[in-house]
Amino acid sequence: MAQIKSADRSTSKSQGKSQGKAAAEKSAPVMVRATARYVRVAPRKVRLVADQVRGKHIDEARSLLQFSPRSAADDIAKVIESAAANAEANHDLIGDEMIVHEIRVDEGPTLKRFRPRAMGRATPIHKRTSHITVALTPEDED
Repeated sequence: MAQIKSADRSTSKSQGKSQGKAAAEKSAPVMVRATARYVRVAPRKVRLVADQVRGKHIDEARSLLQFSPRSAADDIAKVIESAAANAEANHDLIGDEMIVHEIRVDEGPTLKRFRPRAMGRATPIHKRTSHITVALTPEDED
């Protein structure tokens, strides 16, 4: 169900442009992305877990997610592992030396169902879905 995408922000799209832009783009950090779409958990619940791991080292994020009682922690852990695998496979980086630079939870489509109620009525049930996007960057070695 999860679609995996990776992006490299350090590559220059236009080689023939001025050297000032090329130098600025080369100094930008590498950002490795992974995305899980249509996750069947409400975005409000996923954001509670996402706020806990934003800005953390990947090892610290893994341990937080492993012991979190929320079911959304499993989905976020899968996306972080996928981004780390993208870093190793596509960018020749070490997946265990990354930081969760950005984690975003967007709302996906809502499944609309109806629950029968008393006296022939029906009330709507909204089953919400989420799109989870994680961007990792290498840790700074200052």
